[in-house]
Amino acid sequence: MIGLDTNILARYIVQDDAVQSPRVNALIDSLTDEKRAYISLTTLIELVWVLRSNYDVDKAGMIRILEMLLRTRTFVVEQAATVSRAIDVFYTSRTDFEDCLISCSCNAAGCYETVTFDSLAAKTAGMRLLK
Repeated sequence: MIGLDTNILARYIVQDDAVQSPRVNALIDSLTDEKRAYISLTTLIELVWVLRSNYDVDKAGMIRILEMLLRTRTFVVEQAATVSRAIDVFYTSRTDFEDCLISCSCNAAGCYETVTFDSLAAKTAGMRLLK
């Protein structure tokens, strides 16, 4: 298994570089059931930030991308079930995916609550607002 950095995934998704995009495509096309690619939670968080900040990907687009990463059989997403749950929460909430992932990760780790100063995350991602 190989690990994928954020810039590799971003280049694969946006296909905006005449030199790097074909190289990434060849790498992804070379993946098999025996040679898969690992996507860490950190990479996902960075990817969401990059796509939102630099490419103006909207919420619906972000959900499609995240779901595609989970469905691709040659990708192994760290804590895939937790990421899937975070996507579900993100779909129905008004907060960022990152907050949804934090809340779902804490829940998966056995936390009985996740505390935040972010009122939107508290209202829509299942966290408790610390007052």
